[in-house]
Amino acid sequence: MNSETQPVLIDGQWREASATGSFQATNPNTREQLPPHFPVSSWQDCDAALAAASAAAVELRKLPRQKIANFLLAFADNLQSAADALVEAAYAETGLAKSPRLADVELPRTVNQLKLAAAAVVNGDWVSPVIDTKAGIRSCYESLGPVCVFGPNNFPFAFNSVAGGDFAAAIAAGNPVIAKANTSHPETTRLLAEQAFAAVESSGLPAATVQLIYRTSHDDGARLVADPRNGATGYTGSRRAGLALKAAADAAGKPIYLELSSVNPVVITPAALKERPEDIVNEFVTSALMGTGQFCTNPGMVVLVAGAESEAFVNAVRERFSTAPAGTLLSPAVADSLSSSVKTLIEAGAERLAGDGSSEPNRCAVSNTLLQCSGQQFLQDPETFQTEAFGNASLFVVADDLDQAAKVIDSLEGNLTGCLYTATDGSDEAAYEQLAFAMTPRVGRLLNDKMPTGVAVSAAMNHGGPYPATGHPGFTAVGIPTSISRFAKLTSYDNVRADRLPCWLADKNPTGSTWRYIDGRWTQADVSN
Repeated sequence: MNSETQPVLIDGQWREASATGSFQATNPNTREQLPPHFPVSSWQDCDAALAAASAAAVELRKLPRQKIANFLLAFADNLQSAADALVEAAYAETGLAKSPRLADVELPRTVNQLKLAAAAVVNGDWVSPVIDTKAGIRSCYESLGPVCVFGPNNFPFAFNSVAGGDFAAAIAAGNPVIAKANTSHPETTRLLAEQAFAAVESSGLPAATVQLIYRTSHDDGARLVADPRNGATGYTGSRRAGLALKAAADAAGKPIYLELSSVNPVVITPAALKERPEDIVNEFVTSALMGTGQFCTNPGMVVLVAGAESEAFVNAVRERFSTAPAGTLLSPAVADSLSSSVKTLIEAGAERLAGDGSSEPNRCAVSNTLLQCSGQQFLQDPETFQTEAFGNASLFVVADDLDQAAKVIDSLEGNLTGCLYTATDGSDEAAYEQLAFAMTPRVGRLLNDKMPTGVAVSAAMNHGGPYPATGHPGFTAVGIPTSISRFAKLTSYDNVRADRLPCWLADKNPTGSTWRYIDGRWTQADVSN
């Protein structure tokens, strides 16, 4: 191991890792390795983190929930104070624009998520109290135990394993977190962990509430999620790695919440294209190339109906894709994966309209790529034509008519989002009803007349969907308080004396949840007493 390898954070100590090797991040703008070395932890580090997290989970159950809220608020403040250093590190490791992306959008969103999680800790909305006075049974959600979080490469702040949505949700439920950094941005994650641990110390939480390791072997990662001491796992990343972890967790009976892959189909009717062609072209190109297409909600597939309007739309998009500069991709692995996916689609019969899918030698970049196939081609091999080309590439599927477009939708795997563009005057309402009926069961979020890229941090948001978008269609990775329940345990209290009940289940509930389900109806709690 390199003598300058960065330490791991285990049980309140930044300490030298028990490592089997080391690695470096790559600057995607130059393909050069960045100086800090980071350890590949052995099982010894994982074991130590699990032991410390198990002890911390016991202590967290005893603490007033306000202390957990104070930690989340302190961490949010720390991130704002360290914003400049965090943005510089994230830019070096991901190539994402410092402004507006990192400094003005993603970091403020991360801060807001932590604050929303703190509010949920105090008001208890995620607890979902249910009271049956006749049967003498009451129930609510409670902390689960240690949670492992695996973060993705495309959101170095907002989905980071030590600061993002899964982290905030797990902490809000009263659980300690073992964060496994994404190896594309380890320095960014280390800086975030420093701010998180400072907040742990200032708020008086157990030292092992937040722990960090950078990389493990595949076998040790599988062993980590399956360990009896692990309560649950949150994972965002590739389908292949996610399914390997899921197999290990499932075999051990351990919950794991996955966000995997999605082509996010957009269906545009002829009437919509006839009514506002330029607007839709602008909206699609902006969405498809934003952040070099590296959003899990990027519109990777567009379904059109053959005709003059669709032909004009395709030509306009092809021109825009051909003339727009190709952005920087997150890493060499992302560039290689994008090129491979484009090759797979072309070999399946897709026509190349723009770009060739080849990567640049001195920068992590692939030319803006636009592909096209017919509806009949798609229906003959829907699995291959749904290959996710993560990055600045999209596939147009041109159907013969609306009925064939509906059949294309019927053949789709699960997706995070699905969009329908129709005429604003309602002239194609019948078409909308047909297409929406087919689309809704296959997506977690149905959009009308807007592209899917934005994911609002809203209590009503579902950032989830049927497999393979996620591992379970009933949960969301974004939206507080809903996302918190993934990392909680439902507990019933049967004939338990009033003075022994959790505060959420007390009759007067002076400091508990705003809403409770009491004797068959939702009731707003009186919190004024």
